[in-house]
Amino acid sequence: MKHTSILVSLALCLSLTLSAQNETLVRCIAFYNLENLFDTIHDEGKNDYEYLPDGGMKWTPLKYEHKVKNMAYALSQLGTDEDPRGAACIGVCEVENLGCLQDVARKMKDYGRNMEAILLEGPDRRGVDCGFLYNPDLFKVVNVRGHELKAHYADGGVVKTRLQLLVSGYLTGEGKPEKIHVIVNHWPSRYGGELRSRATRDSAAMLTKSICDSIYLKEPRAKIIIMGDMNDDPYNHSCAEVLKARKTRDEVEEQGFFNTMWLKLDRGIGSLAYNGSWNLFDQIIISEPLMNEKLENGKWTYWKSQIFNKDFLTIQDGKDKGTPKRTHKAGVWLDGYGDHYPTMIYLIKKK
Repeated sequence: MKHTSILVSLALCLSLTLSAQNETLVRCIAFYNLENLFDTIHDEGKNDYEYLPDGGMKWTPLKYEHKVKNMAYALSQLGTDEDPRGAACIGVCEVENLGCLQDVARKMKDYGRNMEAILLEGPDRRGVDCGFLYNPDLFKVVNVRGHELKAHYADGGVVKTRLQLLVSGYLTGEGKPEKIHVIVNHWPSRYGGELRSRATRDSAAMLTKSICDSIYLKEPRAKIIIMGDMNDDPYNHSCAEVLKARKTRDEVEEQGFFNTMWLKLDRGIGSLAYNGSWNLFDQIIISEPLMNEKLENGKWTYWKSQIFNKDFLTIQDGKDKGTPKRTHKAGVWLDGYGDHYPTMIYLIKKK
């Protein structure tokens, strides 16, 4: 019986793959932590001193130019395993300002990508924010809003963290464009330890849930994509219990959420490495209507997820072999990409 179930699952995957290639349109929607994309100029009120020419990272215009080029190349490759046009839209985090993200978007043109940039400034102490890149030929933005987390640490201090960026728009293709809501997150860090800082991420999850509830009130069958660096794994309390993002499709209730990344972590595949083990903080969670949309309805529906752990993003030798090739390590410039791998989902629609 077990072998029969496996064969059926393999046959279904093969069928979906062939269908996606021959009978359907495909769109990639992705997320990438850009790891400290700072320019070289001090922004008033921001703690960006480490990333100045005379700062600890000796962040010169040459290094910034390399960083922008590396980010642009990596971003331009997302989604190309299934669609040569690349990702329709990409949520990002750890970006200092809109100018930085616009520099990346301009550089992406060198790699054949036409992307526009969105970023709203938030109260983060270091001055990094969430942003959004989109191809206007594939995704039409109609509304942008930033949601601020109002929370306190155990000692009474105010949590100053990134805005949760809600971008609503229409995903295009054959037939009528379809509305999609994307919430880009970068939840509070684990500074002081996972347990000690847990409440801040629980609060962030509550805010995300509140945003989704508000969308559902107006659109009961809303297609919502929650993405970001949650600083938690799929099984942690914030994601599994507060947001109630489930591991398997069968567990998802009406207007619930499916965590497209959880099963990958169960197989030992992560998006960042720490002390010799993998975490999967870079999650993409989808709403039940997007998960359950039937392909024969001619609307966008969830197909599959991917961690973009390509060789060019990965250290190839030494004690860190097999982990993301980051920009710096221990203050040494590696001229790499980021300390996280990008993650993505593919949506499909019948032609």
